[in-house]
Amino acid sequence: KRANQWRTWSDKVLPDLIRPYLAYLKASNHFHRSADITRLTAARSCSANCHGFRRRVEVTCLEPNVTIESCSCTPVPVRLVNAGFFPCAPTEPSLAVDMRLLQFITMLSVRTPPNVSAWSDTLESFLLNMGHKLEGKGNLRRRFQRAFHWYRVLVRQSDEFMQSLLVKLTPPRKDQPTQYLRERCPLCFGGNDWRRGRRQEMGPDVIVCIDACFTQKRSNGHRLSDDRDPPNPTKTVFLSEEMVADAERMVNNKRPPRTRKRQAPSSQDEDVIEDGMRIPSSVLDGCGESFIAADEKRSKASTQFFSDTGLMALLCRHDQVLWLVNMTSSGEKQHYALALIIELFNHLPADMNVGLLYDIGCQLERSCRNFSFIPELLPRIVFAISVFHAYGHQWPCQIVYHPWKCPGFGFSDGEGCERLWSALKLLIPSLRVSGFYQRLFALDVHVSYLDVKSLENIGHWLQRRWKSAQQRLSEASRGLRATGVAETVLRVQWRDQVIAQTRPLPRQSSGRAEEDVLRIIELEKTYEKARETLLSSEAQLASGGAVHLIDTTLNLEEERARCGRLKHSLSKLKAALGLEGRRKLGDMRRNKYLHTRMKALALKTRIRDKLRHRKFELSKLERAYRQTLNEQRLHDHTAQSVKRKEPSIAQLVKRYNDLVIKLKKIKDDDRSLSHVVVPHFINSEGIFALDVDDNIWEDVGLHEGEANPPAWLGNEKVREGIRHMLAYDRSVEEVARLSNERARLQEWTLVTWSAL
Repeated sequence: KRANQWRTWSDKVLPDLIRPYLAYLKASNHFHRSADITRLTAARSCSANCHGFRRRVEVTCLEPNVTIESCSCTPVPVRLVNAGFFPCAPTEPSLAVDMRLLQFITMLSVRTPPNVSAWSDTLESFLLNMGHKLEGKGNLRRRFQRAFHWYRVLVRQSDEFMQSLLVKLTPPRKDQPTQYLRERCPLCFGGNDWRRGRRQEMGPDVIVCIDACFTQKRSNGHRLSDDRDPPNPTKTVFLSEEMVADAERMVNNKRPPRTRKRQAPSSQDEDVIEDGMRIPSSVLDGCGESFIAADEKRSKASTQFFSDTGLMALLCRHDQVLWLVNMTSSGEKQHYALALIIELFNHLPADMNVGLLYDIGCQLERSCRNFSFIPELLPRIVFAISVFHAYGHQWPCQIVYHPWKCPGFGFSDGEGCERLWSALKLLIPSLRVSGFYQRLFALDVHVSYLDVKSLENIGHWLQRRWKSAQQRLSEASRGLRATGVAETVLRVQWRDQVIAQTRPLPRQSSGRAEEDVLRIIELEKTYEKARETLLSSEAQLASGGAVHLIDTTLNLEEERARCGRLKHSLSKLKAALGLEGRRKLGDMRRNKYLHTRMKALALKTRIRDKLRHRKFELSKLERAYRQTLNEQRLHDHTAQSVKRKEPSIAQLVKRYNDLVIKLKKIKDDDRSLSHVVVPHFINSEGIFALDVDDNIWEDVGLHEGEANPPAWLGNEKVREGIRHMLAYDRSVEEVARLSNERARLQEWTLVTWSAL
């Protein structure tokens, strides 16, 4: 019965209600006037093709129930909509609801957590207090919910009908983005010709971002996993399951099966830059390990308890949703992102380039090049990482993939998906136990609301971004002038810096060797102290000064065992050292400056790791959209735990700065060190933000080979000038892109208005 009723609504009733609904909107001045119940009982005349079969239906109203007469040429639903009411059933409705009330609830449901049951119960209680008793418990709720659902479907179909008329009046050319994309975002894809205004400094023609969310889950406990509700007859922003399956098959066919155990790269392996990549393999491995650690701390969705585990979105830089993917796996699989990318390029002209912002953009590009995913599309994609997750990447990765370091991205941050997840969080409770297609429909409705809201404020968005870009441009220009370094010099120095800092490491990892040497030196100190304690205890026992003979004997045994363990560990570490490590060990023992510098490097690396872990913990808190009481307690406990770690990080920063002071003193006392670059202090203020331009990322003065450092490393004026130069370049790109977007918006508005 339910399936038959669904088909009747979808195939027969709703198509006949679109024009009456639009006519009523016009006649009532968009619900300015209330529904007219007298039109339901007024006399009417049938059309010439009427079959003459008449039907009477009694509909519930507050005052005496209304009996509606209908025939084949004017069914009951059409008569109700003409009068401003909407039926609860497709053929013989027993309840009709004023469309003004339904419109009000529709507008409220996208601003608050949807709860039609509460509305129905409240209305039933309100009517009962007025003396109107409805038959059957929950009868009103079921009928009201059906009317509300199909009214929303009718509204969406009416919007699609109007949009189809505009398409017929203004058909797009084949060399332009498809009508679908032009509807999604007129600033990115609108205008008469997207090539007009195309400039070199703008970089990619369009900028998009991808991200996944694992809070938008759907439980499989309330029904069988294969028992799906019928689909709704409306357009959707979701990719079909067939498209996602095709992308998954492509990935599985091209990527070799993974081994069970992940093999760590050996320190003897040669570090190289893989084909098509811009940073070494060691850096990419570091980024991958960093985000594996992050994933272990983020709650994922279990496929045992959830049929649908989350969403992945593709948005333009104006936060307009282009497509969504319904995820069914427990992790963030690459085929979801590839399915979105493939569908995007299916709607773009063949010469349109895309800038893609993704949390792990470097890893996605690496996979695409190593396994030949979408090889025909790769030349048209510029990969970058989103600003919010840049802290999880290695510094060489940031100077290549960070959008504010990468040419062409302006000040796009790639965080539109985060804002989308925040806007959709109110749907989490109700969609957790929703039907499959009902969940997709609710998300489609909410996305449409966000699109309209964004489009209404797009002029203010352009104004804000324009003022911000002009202000940043002015500040960068002043900063460049203040440094007194020529722009040509700064560009050469920045190019040299990128080349130097993205150069592959030597075969034996220098960082690994230095770490082992430092561990040996510190362990030798610990061993010497342990030996002194042991000798002192033995001397005390030999002299007869021990008061408690048994305790002293036991302590001696423990100290001898500890010395033995330390000696064994030292022997193993020294035996594992290569030639490079042994040379460094000898230099370190003879050179106090090298030893102190090594300790400073280890301490700075430790500070960086702690700051990264803190950021990852905070990202979990920032994404905790829906919480039960226990989850809230866990949230508060985690927040307090993160807060408690801040003093320890601040103490590490102080210890590091003390070592820098010690290095400066050693340099001042030793003339042979006059050429040495002293490491920079870490500014404790704002250190927890992990900004891309903070000194925490660069290890200036902490490595060998800096006897005659280049200007980008040793000259503070040049370093500051490079930062201002990059800010200036991004400002110019942003201004150019905003100018082009404003022109596209004006052209789209003129075309749409003339069609209307």
